[in-house]
Amino acid sequence: MRRRLVFITGASSGIGQALARRYYDAGWDVALTARRTSEIQAWAAEQRLDPARYAVYGADVAHTDSIVAAGRRCLESQGVPDVVIANAGISIGVDTAIREDLDVIARTYATNNIGLAATFHPFIAPMTARRSGTLVGIASVAGIRGLPGHGAYCASKAAVISYCESLRGELRGVGVKVVTISPGYIDTPLTRQNRYSMPFLMRAEDFADRAFRTIERGTSYRVIPWQMAVVTNLLRLLPNGLFDRLLAGRPRKRRQGH
Repeated sequence: MRRRLVFITGASSGIGQALARRYYDAGWDVALTARRTSEIQAWAAEQRLDPARYAVYGADVAHTDSIVAAGRRCLESQGVPDVVIANAGISIGVDTAIREDLDVIARTYATNNIGLAATFHPFIAPMTARRSGTLVGIASVAGIRGLPGHGAYCASKAAVISYCESLRGELRGVGVKVVTISPGYIDTPLTRQNRYSMPFLMRAEDFADRAFRTIERGTSYRVIPWQMAVVTNLLRLLPNGLFDRLLAGRPRKRRQGH
């Protein structure tokens, strides 16, 4: 019997890299996708991964044709994945009063939203024909409510949650599952740039283990860690006035170049 296969974007660092290690250790073959392929190759060599069990595909998810082509190369070289994890994303602070930040917003949506849909695109038809497979969208607790200075990221991750929910309904009955995972604060190169407190901060390896089990169960939506699920549920209930006062004066995410 063939080993199961997972396709992961943003696999050169952080959550993507931790997920790649978790799946590999569980006996899966891995298809690793990122812009920085040399970093993936160096990491794979350092981890002593079996070359017969992994492949690396260079792609920029912000460019639709690039990530679609990577997915098609995976289909040709390794077959139809059992799990596809759209993990690649960017997070940059924005100020709508500054013209250059409108371009940052556009790039964020291109990466976090169009890139996610383009990641799934090549695999939907073959998974549907096979009547099995799981598509995983990595959202964020930042998608629950808007945070000052985080407009692009919060909006993009809210869109990931809604998009995956829509896709789940579209694929219901054809054997293809859609799983949405909203991480809280995970210790990665991305979050180490934050200028504010990060409650319930998790190691990327611990997140990957919980995400792996969530995906295996086919859970439609989960916040990791569970403590952040409690926090986000409370945030949903807060009246706007109280929510705004709580966030007054909170440090904002760094803008591009800062």
